Amino acid sequence: MDRIRNPYSPGAGAPPPELVGRAAILEQATTLLGRVLRKRAEKSILLTGLRGVGKTVLLNEILWIAQGQGYRTCKIEAIEDRSLGTLIAPKLREIFYDLDRLAGLGIKVKRGLRVLGSFLSALRVTHNEITYGLDLDTERGTADSGDLEVDLPALLVALGEAADERETGVALFIDEIQYFSSKELSALIMAMHEIQQRQLPVVLVGAGLPILPALAGNSKSYAERLFHFPIVGALSQEESSIALQDPARKEGAAFTVEALDEVYRKTQGYPYFIQEWGYQIWNHAEESPFTLNDALSANTAVEERLDASFFRVRFDRLTAGEKRFLRMMAELGPGPYRISDVAGILGVKVTSLGPVRAKLIRKGMIYSPAFGDIAFSVPLFDAFMKRAMPHATNDDTFR
Repeated sequence: MDRIRNPYSPGAGAPPPELVGRAAILEQATTLLGRVLRKRAEKSILLTGLRGVGKTVLLNEILWIAQGQGYRTCKIEAIEDRSLGTLIAPKLREIFYDLDRLAGLGIKVKRGLRVLGSFLSALRVTHNEITYGLDLDTERGTADSGDLEVDLPALLVALGEAADERETGVALFIDEIQYFSSKELSALIMAMHEIQQRQLPVVLVGAGLPILPALAGNSKSYAERLFHFPIVGALSQEESSIALQDPARKEGAAFTVEALDEVYRKTQGYPYFIQEWGYQIWNHAEESPFTLNDALSANTAVEERLDASFFRVRFDRLTAGEKRFLRMMAELGPGPYRISDVAGILGVKVTSLGPVRAKLIRKGMIYSPAFGDIAFSVPLFDAFMKRAMPHATNDDTFR
């Protein structure tokens, strides 16, 4: 088949040719954006799901919807070694300047710029790499305490008042939100609480791993009243078939039912993997329709690509002890597992697993779907661990 015409798009955050099975979430987001512009109360959205389910794709899709409704938008991705303040401040600076360029006096916009100046001044004390915004005046006594739980709400309220003055809205998009510290997440939740109370036109759409609802709830008990937590999961078998078949048909090709069934069996309906299998089947097949043999022939090429990129980049961040722990987890199958069962196969006490469990949760490798349970946050990672480490070693050292 002509590789240039290959319609599939495996890649981090790359939009698939067909966005299947997400209509309910997009409708929920459209409702949120429309109601907030009309000063109607509505919960912001924090998407949750495993790796490879398309959370980033959905964030981008909702961002485009927001821009179509006239929102000013900013998008950041949480990074383990960067603070929330240093990530979001330059984006908010762009929005304030954009609002300031609009016609009219803009009293609240100009105050917002001063509040931003105060926020940046406080950031410079703890993050001396901040050099932008030196030309901004400051609003003494507002957002300049150096305490993010005080300063961020003040800054976002000032942003909301500025947007309201300009009769527009602001939509904040944050990916990998689970990487923020508990204090940073608390500051963000407190800010959105204040904004909702004042009915200001600011919404937050975030995305993170399945631990996100628990992190938010532990940070602030009222988080569940501020946010919807839609679960972005695997596609059904019918949805998986549509995601494969429709792009192929637009290029004059097709899959047999047997090939579709095989891809669903291998991918378990996870969108990223569906794109990988579709991409490789197209490239390896000589003609359409694509058959079961074509799907089987692509398996090795897909696994090699996934092992070299999607899985390996996560595996290489682990210590030797963490790798052993995950390898012994993989002995139990895809999961979830009772933590006591993991301790049993390792031959150790449950209490001894606390430190490594906490480290792997912080690294986004595992999560707790229910009390006492753990599971891989990366689909099919159990099979990868068996390929990467063919021989499980029962070693009780997990540093």
